[in-house]
Amino acid sequence: MFGDEIQESALVELTVVVVLVIALALFFDFTNGFHDTANAMATPIATGALKPKVAVALAAALNLVGAFLSTEVAKTISGGLIKEGDGGIQIMPEMIFAGLIGAIVWNLVTWLFGLPSSSSHALFGGLIGAAVVGAGFGVVDYSVLLSKVVLPALVAPVVAGLVAFVATRLAYAITRMPASSAQSGVRGRFRYGQIFSSSLVALAHGTNDAQKTMGVITLTLISAGLLPTGSGPSLWIVVTCALAIALGTYMGGWRIIRTLGSGLTEVKPAQGFAAETSTAATILASSHLGFALSTTQVASGSVIGSGLGRKGASVRWRTAGRIGLGWVVTLPASALVGALAALVAGIGTAGLVIDAIVGLAIIVGIFVISRRNRVDSSNAISEVDAATIAVRSPKATRRKRKAAR
Repeated sequence: MFGDEIQESALVELTVVVVLVIALALFFDFTNGFHDTANAMATPIATGALKPKVAVALAAALNLVGAFLSTEVAKTISGGLIKEGDGGIQIMPEMIFAGLIGAIVWNLVTWLFGLPSSSSHALFGGLIGAAVVGAGFGVVDYSVLLSKVVLPALVAPVVAGLVAFVATRLAYAITRMPASSAQSGVRGRFRYGQIFSSSLVALAHGTNDAQKTMGVITLTLISAGLLPTGSGPSLWIVVTCALAIALGTYMGGWRIIRTLGSGLTEVKPAQGFAAETSTAATILASSHLGFALSTTQVASGSVIGSGLGRKGASVRWRTAGRIGLGWVVTLPASALVGALAALVAGIGTAGLVIDAIVGLAIIVGIFVISRRNRVDSSNAISEVDAATIAVRSPKATRRKRKAAR
């Protein structure tokens, strides 16, 4: 009788921990959404192709759709990154909870500074740091980490940048014309193409980033013995993760939109179209292969490549350097936070409570600090007005001239 009560109590405690982990994972998915909205919509907002609020609403809808298109990346996380031992997954839900805290804290810190760092690498770092504390260095499958995380992180931004460079050169070569013709808005019509290309990026983002949280929740259920080893994400996991990332995307993440839209280079419509198309192609190919790459790194590489490809454009290398430093630091920094949270979680239930309280305090503190220098849809892109004039349609130009008479 007494043994049954202990077993029942342990089961209740495990259930509570699993529910907490799932809730925290969905919150991470939410932060991933607003952290990465800029990947798809910074350039069309900067060129005036889409109004800011319309852009984030479109991105949210397409992230939602994209989340249902593939689960290959989710399987990489739930059954690849953390090794399976004789008894199953070698990481407990408490450690996953700690890893998520590391990922969320780093995501919000980089958002505060407007750095388009990798939400994906923050998640991987947090999980790896917590897993190492909980089960030792051998728990991580380093071959998967190298082949499906580290190498794509090095190669994908370069490939996307090269493609964007070539595509930008081609776009301007094809539309080469006298200045009077250019001023009539022919090149500016690329902004209509941007609506399609940025939508494709948002869809691709859903196929890659939403799955990472699906993988974490699936990993949690497997580690708790609630799903068999090797399981993929259930339908309810897919639906809830899709909704969470879509809601986060709709919130905007305007600080990072400012950095990508006008902080790296001045973006023109043809250039933006080239950057978005190369970003989408790279992400979709990676999702198909199960590479859990950073969509932020791909988008940043594309913007830099397009800036180099347009004659007369300049890349702000100081900003690019800050972004690059953020890329390098993200995985180890989030791993350190995840490891510290895991050490506290190892105390038991009290440790989880401490982690939750400290994590909540940090999150609230970051949001309070962010209110001192608020960035929203009205001031996210300082160059929107100038860019919009550059791509103004002939009809709008005639209206402006008529009003000036």
